[in-house]
Amino acid sequence: MMKVIPTQTRKEKLYLILVCVFLANAIAAEFGGVKIFSVEKLFGISPVSLPIFGGIIFDFNLGVGALIWPFVFIISDLLNEYFGKKGVRQISFITAILISYLFIVVLSWTKLPPADFWLEVNGADGQGRPFDINYAYNTIFRQGLGIIVGSVAAFLVSQLIDVHTFHWFRKFTGHKHLWLRATGSTIISQLIDSFIILFIAFYLLGNWSIMQVVQVGILQYTYKVIFAIGLTPVLYLVHFMIDRYLGKEESVEITEDANRNW
Repeated sequence: MMKVIPTQTRKEKLYLILVCVFLANAIAAEFGGVKIFSVEKLFGISPVSLPIFGGIIFDFNLGVGALIWPFVFIISDLLNEYFGKKGVRQISFITAILISYLFIVVLSWTKLPPADFWLEVNGADGQGRPFDINYAYNTIFRQGLGIIVGSVAAFLVSQLIDVHTFHWFRKFTGHKHLWLRATGSTIISQLIDSFIILFIAFYLLGNWSIMQVVQVGILQYTYKVIFAIGLTPVLYLVHFMIDRYLGKEESVEITEDANRNW
């Protein structure tokens, strides 16, 4: 006879899975997000160099970390839906603490003296040109640490705005129109997130001009909004799977409880 898993255990397992996916994507975006790539070159075309306001020449350059942030949006929306304000705030602060801890760990690694043999065996690149791997390591990770400082600040601010906006929409939509509260909260919160991180990481703690911050910020925000809208079917699919996993009645009860606790 098939063993029935208690509803509370299912709820706890659901929370654990969502939290793990949330953490994995957030931490990967933080530490890998130092690289800015060209969307045009990815598709084999020349930079478009569009002149826009303020004398800015606009190219499609995007931080690699932004590629997976839409998946963080989906998990955040699902946490909002099933676990309410408390669940999202809890994981948001845990994520910020873990990223800050890793910030300190990686910073300490860049301070350690490199082994001579490590420098020697990595003393040339693929074309035989001199290469200082310790300098490259420190440069990449210390630049990444600037991103982390800006991103932790942007992350916490945007997450708190997102949770309040999500539940504000929920007061009007109830169980219907998940796409409206999910997309609406993302559009508002990510407008702030996209520019705070770039301003702190690359302008205050980096060497970008304010025009470069605006250029990349506009593109990243546009990408996040478009991607968030495009992932709406995925959001509904995962929502459907969770409802099947929990059971329809239990799912409604959990979401109602999350909304009451807000």
